[in-house]
Amino acid sequence: MSDSSTPAVAAPVDGGISKKGLSAGTVGMVGAVVIGISTIAPAYTLTASLGPTVSAVGVQVPAIILVGFIPMLLVAFGYRELNRAMPDSGTSFTWGVRAFGPWIGWMTGWGLIAATVIVLSNLAGIAVEFLFLLIAQVSGQPEIADLAFNPFINVTVCLLFMLGATLVSYRDMQTTQKFQYVLVTFQVVVLVLFAVVAIVKAVNGTAFDPLPFDWAWFNPFEVDSFSAFAAGLSLSIFIFWGWDVVLTMNEETKDPDRTPGRAAMATVVIIVSLYLLISIGLMMFAGVGTGEFGLGNEDITANVFFALSDPILGPLAFLVSLAVLSSSAASLQSTAVGPARTLLAMGHYGALPEKFAKVSPRFFTPGFATIVSAVVASVFYAVMRLLSENVLTDTILSLGMMICFYYGLTAFACVWYFRRQWFDSARSFFFTFLFPLVGGVILAVLFVTTLIDSMDPAYGSGSSIGGLGLVFVLGVLVIVVGIVIMIWQAIKRPAFFRGETLAMDAPASLRRGRR
Repeated sequence: MSDSSTPAVAAPVDGGISKKGLSAGTVGMVGAVVIGISTIAPAYTLTASLGPTVSAVGVQVPAIILVGFIPMLLVAFGYRELNRAMPDSGTSFTWGVRAFGPWIGWMTGWGLIAATVIVLSNLAGIAVEFLFLLIAQVSGQPEIADLAFNPFINVTVCLLFMLGATLVSYRDMQTTQKFQYVLVTFQVVVLVLFAVVAIVKAVNGTAFDPLPFDWAWFNPFEVDSFSAFAAGLSLSIFIFWGWDVVLTMNEETKDPDRTPGRAAMATVVIIVSLYLLISIGLMMFAGVGTGEFGLGNEDITANVFFALSDPILGPLAFLVSLAVLSSSAASLQSTAVGPARTLLAMGHYGALPEKFAKVSPRFFTPGFATIVSAVVASVFYAVMRLLSENVLTDTILSLGMMICFYYGLTAFACVWYFRRQWFDSARSFFFTFLFPLVGGVILAVLFVTTLIDSMDPAYGSGSSIGGLGLVFVLGVLVIVVGIVIMIWQAIKRPAFFRGETLAMDAPASLRRGRR
């Protein structure tokens, strides 16, 4: 194991991939899947996105979920193949460098880091709101829920959540897995119970606005317009984001060539199944109208689960709030895994200062990178929350662009990296060429579409700067900041950008070796 005081960047002098001192063989298949589900945070994600998705596409929610699942699945195939050839904690960053060189690889890593830091801050904020909501629900004093909207109380409690998540992430992966097993199991059990009871009540006629199940819900061609289809698809892709965290742990998993890829595939399949069950259950129970509990009611759009928990579960309604709280808290901790390990790899290969390459000598985790991720996310949330809630909301909307940006680049990296093997076999053709290419193209189209649409100030909160929508400005700003930092690092650390510490395009023999 490498000592934290040793400059880890000295290891890859030949431009090849090398170990970084992480604790090998500590995460199994089940542990990786649990952490993947935790990062996606199904309870938190779906309660916030189901209402807007219904507003966009009506009863075609199941169809949109499946359509949004397709590019994620296609890209996941590409991730799996890249991981088989190059299991490295830098994932998108490392693979981007190997396929396209240091400049594009650096920006791919930046996209992952920026997206996860933004999400970390949002997850902490959601955890705060549901904490006070749960206390109000249990105590029967609804006014307690309003405390979450006091900026100073909100930021203070948020920072405490971040501190707790950082302490767990800093420790060894066994601690992370134990923590996640409890929270993820509870979350999934409550969600399944919630959906099943909703379906039972819809079938026996005791639901709010029973909507008979119809296979037509799965037909995406029944969506009214392309703009509605694109809006729903963007929301659908967001709810699947986060499964790639299992690949950033590939140096810590058992059988790193295969386990992370299989875990990623298992994660997305489990999540799509869970989403379909819940969305169908709630649609059957409440319908898609604008009535008191209808999924089309704008008053409950921001938190569909909370609005429907009492009508569906009665005295057990508090379990839903507790599930969303545990979902955001668990995801807050597991989401920190990804950027920390990407920063570790970037420091290790000389793309960032050597401090980022330091591994805790006690826990064998990227200690410095974990702390930096948490501090940046905390400062970002505190500043944005104190300035304006709208700024934070628009920042989260700009996250969709970053997801498409780095997922798409990683998919194209798979296609180009394996270009000499496309026609070696049918398996190679589909998994290293066709599937990731189609997935990458879909995400690229969504990236451009979102970029154009977000120029309109009406997109998001309605805020604008210089006549341009704030979502567009924030999205472009994140990319420009990344370019500026990259240029500065190129001046300070030219060896990486000359390909001396991580070289572009490994020999074909290496790519074929891990099969």
